[in-house]
Amino acid sequence: DGRYRDKFLYPRVQVKILNEQIYLVGIKDGADPVLSITKDFELLNFGNITFNILDVELEENIDQFKHVDQLLRYRFVSPWIALSKNTQNRYKFLKSKDRIAFLNRLLGQNIVFLAREMDIDLNDKVYTKLKLNSLFPKPVYENNWGSFSGEFQTNFVLPNYIGLGNGITRGYGAIHGLYNPQDFKFDEDMLKSDVVDDKPKNTFDEDDTLLCVKVKNVPKPRRKSNSVSNEGKSKVKKVLSEEYEIEEKSVKKKKIKPKKKFQPEKKISKTPVDNNFNTLDYHKKQHDI
Repeated sequence: DGRYRDKFLYPRVQVKILNEQIYLVGIKDGADPVLSITKDFELLNFGNITFNILDVELEENIDQFKHVDQLLRYRFVSPWIALSKNTQNRYKFLKSKDRIAFLNRLLGQNIVFLAREMDIDLNDKVYTKLKLNSLFPKPVYENNWGSFSGEFQTNFVLPNYIGLGNGITRGYGAIHGLYNPQDFKFDEDMLKSDVVDDKPKNTFDEDDTLLCVKVKNVPKPRRKSNSVSNEGKSKVKKVLSEEYEIEEKSVKKKKIKPKKKFQPEKKISKTPVDNNFNTLDYHKKQHDI
């Protein structure tokens, strides 16, 4: 209900509708609430659509959010919104090689932000290697965002179905690990062909598409200020830097009372008023020629 929005920047409970199935993801503080409501699940009402719950499957993972010395593969099962309005303006002027490096850096910042929100002690470096279907972002019109589809590798263990990037509360940026895909049901034949003999490998060699993000160089999230300046300046809620924002700028404008327009002084006629001006005889008198 939003009561923890100022405390947590990353949503602890996430709802995904993927392949006509509903996924409730509870992370850290959100794990117990999700487990508790699944006990008496009969239906889910989303306002414009209601789901009858026929079956519930629970999956608990404890050993998550940690560094490993190998690259693990993940696939985006919903579009990854990497570009905000600001970063999209910068991205469109980059060359192809610079674009993939730019996106790899944003992905690394996504992971660093997530780890910090989970109070995880990070090693010095986070490696990312994107393999996207296209370097041309698909627009998300309501916020002027740019999204991508594809997969990536990183040296960080991430839970299935959590979101990365912008629009997490809308279901964007959901991921699934390809190194352990037995429960993945989106395109089983394709995934089986993808992950045969696909064991995590040490691939920290020189690679143009493998980018290293140094944790110390990633700014920490900025908390939303509760104070409003007298001048009515805009308030900005940023998660990492200008390059990575989960929330767009929220501008609060100060209400300004309109100035009273100058009105010329009305001259009041001192001519005595005929008390019979609204009578028939008066009008006849005025129109006599």
